[in-house]
Amino acid sequence: MRVGLTYNLKKRDQDPADEHGAEWDTPETIQAIVHALSRQHKVVPLIADHAVFSQLRKNELDIVFNIAEGDKGPNRESHIPSFLEFLDIPYTGSDPFTLSACLNKARTKEILAFYGIPTPSFQVVREASSLRWQGSFPVLVKPLWEGSSMGIHDASWVDNRASLHQKVEDILDQYRQPVIIEEVLKGREFTVALIGNRDALSVLPVVEVRLDVLPPQARPIYSYEAKWIWDTPDRPLGIFECPARMDPLLEENVIKISKSAFNALGCRDWCRIDIRLDRKGNPHILELNPLPGILPDPLQNSCFPKAARVAGISYDDMILKILNVALERYETSSSEYKVGSQK
Repeated sequence: MRVGLTYNLKKRDQDPADEHGAEWDTPETIQAIVHALSRQHKVVPLIADHAVFSQLRKNELDIVFNIAEGDKGPNRESHIPSFLEFLDIPYTGSDPFTLSACLNKARTKEILAFYGIPTPSFQVVREASSLRWQGSFPVLVKPLWEGSSMGIHDASWVDNRASLHQKVEDILDQYRQPVIIEEVLKGREFTVALIGNRDALSVLPVVEVRLDVLPPQARPIYSYEAKWIWDTPDRPLGIFECPARMDPLLEENVIKISKSAFNALGCRDWCRIDIRLDRKGNPHILELNPLPGILPDPLQNSCFPKAARVAGISYDDMILKILNVALERYETSSSEYKVGSQK
């Protein structure tokens, strides 16, 4: 088959402190995905820029492996899937609605709440004058529709009402988007990688985010600093433990809530879901990542490939498994077009 690969490319010399494009992928990641797909298919790499629509039209693709995060706006992750649906080209991963809903942290929480799936309490603030936080402290104050921990800094942790108003104003001014205030839960943090669809979901070994290995002065959150500044290839933090050490009941509850969240948001093919426990040890969904990071280097902290390796799945096989799950979805669903139907 002819398999397209749509992606956004990070600059090789990008300053880690520069948040723009933090969600995008490195040349090494793109090369690794091309290598994996090329084991069985003809691969057509397509950078998701202004020329991508015409490139998609003319390349006669059977399916697209999509990891494009987009560039601007609250619906940026849905741009490429929307093009693909317009052109009647099958693709891996979630549809435009789910991608937009998952990027908007409040919409995610509203849908989770409708289905009775626990998530920390929150408030959305569109202008500082509307701030009416009635919950407990501490809280995290962060932009509403950013990913890869953008806008979630050590200073996003706010301990009291006196500091809250100023932090909200700072984020409104810097990111030019609404702010979400979220209650901080005090328990352990996990992330769960899933591959599959609906009742046929495979859960990879659970990863624990070891917040106790952060620098002594750091807040216990997986912040932008923890992800991109303090954790480097030559000095990795060792922040992920996989498989996570947990008792069988907790593991069962974490897996159950992850599957429920995956299906409540309408995720497809793959997703990584972040979870934190409250004081009583009950799991709550923090957010869903339907376009998770997949760095190929085992020395770099990347949860999805790490969980796959622990499960005995190589990087190449992980990529092909995601593609094959999408192919199977198209072949078995009467509500979706078939692979190759656009030709």
